[in-house]
Amino acid sequence: MKYLHTMIRVQNLESALDFFINKLGMMEVRRREAPEGRFTLVFLATGPGESTIELTYNWDPEDYDYGRNFGHLAYKVDNIYQTCQALANAGVTINRPPRDGRMAFIKSPDNISIELLQEGDALAPAEPWLSMENIGTW
Repeated sequence: MKYLHTMIRVQNLESALDFFINKLGMMEVRRREAPEGRFTLVFLATGPGESTIELTYNWDPEDYDYGRNFGHLAYKVDNIYQTCQALANAGVTINRPPRDGRMAFIKSPDNISIELLQEGDALAPAEPWLSMENIGTW
């Protein structure tokens, strides 16, 4: 077996793409418009040949509940502090700050939890992250 992708439904394709591409730094690798089914699929990856996430946008408005049974997406990052600072500077809420130098959680515009994990060993605990409280849920 080989992992292919994780699918998440989004209510606003533009805000989801802004979040995943402009703020998280992912790239669009494939798109499929399906007028007959009234949906758009956009596949994103962290780099060429990497596993993807599939954003499913249904053209007809639909409310999705945010059940915790989905869990979260997880990505390794080179420097958890720099990544979280860049995201915070871009207006992203850091729901679970990287107090331990290893792990943080954020959410997409569609309330999908995303775990960010430090590549390799945890970084030494550092301010302002060490003193930051959790915000909301993840």
